[in-house]
Amino acid sequence: MIENLPSITPARLAIKLKSSVERIVRSGHPWVFDKGIVKQNAEGKAGDFAIIFDQKKNKFLAVGLFDPASPIRIKILAANKPATINSDWFEEKISTAFQKRKLLLETDTNSYRLIYGENDGLPGLIADVYDSVLVVKLYSAIWMPFLKDIFPLLLKATNCKTLVLRLSRNLQKAPESLHGLHDGQVLFGKLENENIIFKEHSLNFEANVIHGHKTGYFLDHRHNRFKIRSLSKGKTVLDIFAYAGGFSVNALAGGATNVTSLDISRPALELAKRNASLNKLTANHSILVGDAFAEMEALKQERKRFDLVIVDPPSFAKKESEIAGALRSYERLTQLAIDLVSRNGILMMASCSSRILADDFYELVISTLTKSGRGFSEIERTLHDIDHPIGFAEGAYLKSIYFQL
Repeated sequence: MIENLPSITPARLAIKLKSSVERIVRSGHPWVFDKGIVKQNAEGKAGDFAIIFDQKKNKFLAVGLFDPASPIRIKILAANKPATINSDWFEEKISTAFQKRKLLLETDTNSYRLIYGENDGLPGLIADVYDSVLVVKLYSAIWMPFLKDIFPLLLKATNCKTLVLRLSRNLQKAPESLHGLHDGQVLFGKLENENIIFKEHSLNFEANVIHGHKTGYFLDHRHNRFKIRSLSKGKTVLDIFAYAGGFSVNALAGGATNVTSLDISRPALELAKRNASLNKLTANHSILVGDAFAEMEALKQERKRFDLVIVDPPSFAKKESEIAGALRSYERLTQLAIDLVSRNGILMMASCSSRILADDFYELVISTLTKSGRGFSEIERTLHDIDHPIGFAEGAYLKSIYFQL
């Protein structure tokens, strides 16, 4: 199927930017918004090369890919020094990314993020590996002219036997930009079962690479799941927003006496049960289906307490207008969680909202703990695992903080 990928020759656009935006591009930031463009010699299609020239000397400033469907009109590939964007250039980017992940692959782990978009120099492109299955998710049509170059290089770097294409919701809404491609399409090899079993720090998990969230699983919390394993021996554990049970299974593997997985989605919790079964860890595992806020309030009223409470909600702020509401939600979750933690127990609070800065999140959680009147000590703060490198400020979204209460 790879040989049938679209053949598209990108045009070359000449672009000039506002002086203030030029400075941002020179600093290495990968985004140019539509309002930052002051001159453009042609209309431009998705994936056309945007060659940016500076205002003063009309010399090369940067090259990026043009995206007419996004307010981020140009995704920068190279700045300050001219670059030829071809198969050799992509191979160097992919090789550099793979080298950053090598230490992870020495930990009895065969699932990882090889390409993390802008942070690995390929904006709007994600490449995740689950055992021998490579899942590429595209968030922009800018990559259509280059898939014939990129896909064979990704397969070569990973030694994967199968390649599955996933597409963002926005792309799925614009089929005319996809040149016949569709979400969940197997573009290389065979997929006998869409549920792939993979290893994470010696534990087995299942990812649905065709219909699962993102590319099938949330790989970013791997290091936090491993930490929870080390904290769980002899403890009762409550895993809130458990989804597929990543934290729950690690807690069971770490010797927890009882683990409760709470999530609003029964199918997600059924997957959590299967993941526990894959590791023969079902004996001390129970599930609780319901809205997290309501169920936490009910547990509080029942005076239930747990030695370890994990709160890892979905993103509450996908746009700027949602930030204030997100902060209120994090505060309420922290308040509810505090009352569910046993004396000398551990609380882990996490946020994956990119618009909530890490320092603001930490400050809110600490302030809420202080107001509660309970004594507490901070154990650790964590950000991304090594396969989610942070290449620019907006690339940082995941933050977690641990306390003993």
